[in-house]
Amino acid sequence: MFKNFEDFKTKMKNKKVAVLGIGISNTPLVKLLYKMDAQVTVFDRSEGNKLMDTISNFEGMKVSFCLGNDYLKELKGFNYIFRSPGIRFDIPELVAENKSGAVVTSEIEVFLDVCPAKIFGVTGSDGKTTTTTLICKILNDSGYKCWIGGNIGTPLLDKIDGITEDDMVILELSSFQLQTMQKSPSVAVITNLTQNHLDFHKSYAEYKSAKENIFRHQTKSNVTILNYDSEVTRDFSKLIKSNFVFFSRLKKLDRGFYVNNGKIVYSNGTDETEILNTGDILIPGNHNIENYLAAIAATYPYTNVESINNVARTFKGVEHRLELVRELNGVRFYNSSIDSSPNRTTAALSTFDQPVILLAGGKDKNITYKDIGKVIAQKVKCLLLIGPTGPLIEKSLRDEIAKTGKGSDISIIYCDSYDELVKTAYRKARTGDVILLSPASTSFDMFKNFEERGNLFKRIVNELK
Repeated sequence: MFKNFEDFKTKMKNKKVAVLGIGISNTPLVKLLYKMDAQVTVFDRSEGNKLMDTISNFEGMKVSFCLGNDYLKELKGFNYIFRSPGIRFDIPELVAENKSGAVVTSEIEVFLDVCPAKIFGVTGSDGKTTTTTLICKILNDSGYKCWIGGNIGTPLLDKIDGITEDDMVILELSSFQLQTMQKSPSVAVITNLTQNHLDFHKSYAEYKSAKENIFRHQTKSNVTILNYDSEVTRDFSKLIKSNFVFFSRLKKLDRGFYVNNGKIVYSNGTDETEILNTGDILIPGNHNIENYLAAIAATYPYTNVESINNVARTFKGVEHRLELVRELNGVRFYNSSIDSSPNRTTAALSTFDQPVILLAGGKDKNITYKDIGKVIAQKVKCLLLIGPTGPLIEKSLRDEIAKTGKGSDISIIYCDSYDELVKTAYRKARTGDVILLSPASTSFDMFKNFEERGNLFKRIVNELK
C-alpha cells in the first residue's frame, strides 16, 4: 500500500482521514496524522465525558470527534480509514466506505509496509507476550538495537523515523490485527493454537484463518517457527510457501529445536548442539520452556548460546504472568491475570506442586470450559469464583467429580468483588499454600483490561496484614 514512510506522509497530506477507536495505538496515530496535514476525524463509541482525559491530548489541534452510540453515522466521504483492532473489518459502515473508494487499514498494517528493519512477528493463543519479550531480550543481549510493539501495548508507527535497517523489530500480533493484513513479517512465530476469541470471530475457522496471515504473505527467503506439539500449528507447515522450523518440548526432532534430557537442543539433520539447560530458566512452568523454544528458534541465526543463557538466568517474567506478588505467613500470592482462557489457566496450574487456592472467572469468550475441571480436580484445594464464567467453571469441575470422583473435597465459593475474593482466599489458606489469580476468562465484565484486573489484585494483596 505504501512504498516507505515518505510515501505514506505524501499520501496523507490534505486527505480526509478517519480513525476508529481512540485507544493505546490510535492516540499517537492521530497526532502523527495531524502533523502530516491530514484532516482527522476520530470516531469512538464512548461518550465524550468518558474520554475527557484522552481528548485533552489533542488540545490545540484541529481534530474532529464523533462520539457515542451512533458514532459511525458520519463515517462518509473519507479517503483513508484506520480501524482499531477491536472493530471488525466487515461492519456495514466500513464495507460501504470501502466500496465508495476509501482505503481501510490500521496502524500496524501501515507499520509493516513502511518499516525498514527486519520484523519478527509473534502470534498464538498463548505465550505471545512472553515469547515476544524473550526474542527482544535475546537479540538485545546479542548487541542489536530492538523495538518491541504491536499487541504488547506499544505502537511504533510514530517512532519510524528512529528505526534503521540494522535494527530488529519484534511485534506481538493478535488475530484482530492479523485478520486483514496483506503483508507478513520476515520471521513469523506461532506459539500454539486453540479455540479463542470466539466472542469476536464468527467461528474457529475464521480465527485460525486470521492467524495464518502471519505467514500467508511471506516471500521464499522468510521463515515461520511452528510448534510441533500442536497438531494445528504442525499442519500449518503444509500451507507455508516460505521456510519453516519446528520446535518441540515433547518429541526429539530430526531437524529443529527440542528438549532432550533436560536440555534444549538444536539438530540440523546431521549434528546436534546443546543450547540451554532447562533448569537454568528462571520463570517456572513447561509452557515457559515452550516459549523459550520458540524464541530460540526465531533468534538462533542472529544470536549466540551465551546470550540465550544470559537471558534464561536473569529474566524474571512479564508482569501479570505467574507474577509472584508477595509471600505472607508462608502463603504465596501469584498474579496471572493474563490468563483469559482455560488453556492458560491449565498451564498456570500445572506449574505448581503445592496446594492451590484458585481465583477464577470473568467474561465469557464463547469458548468451551469442559476440560478445565480435570486440572482443577488435580491441583486445587479451594475454588473461588466471580463473574459470568463462574458457573461454567464450576460445571466443568462437577462433571469431572461425577466422572472420576476426583475433586469432591474442593470447596467452591462465589464472591461479588475482588476484595472479597482475595480476603476469602487468604482466610482459607495455610502455610505452604499458593493463592493464584488465573481467571480463565477475559476481564471485560469488570475491568478495562487484564492489567487493571491484575493491578487491583496486587493492591489488595499488598494491603493484607
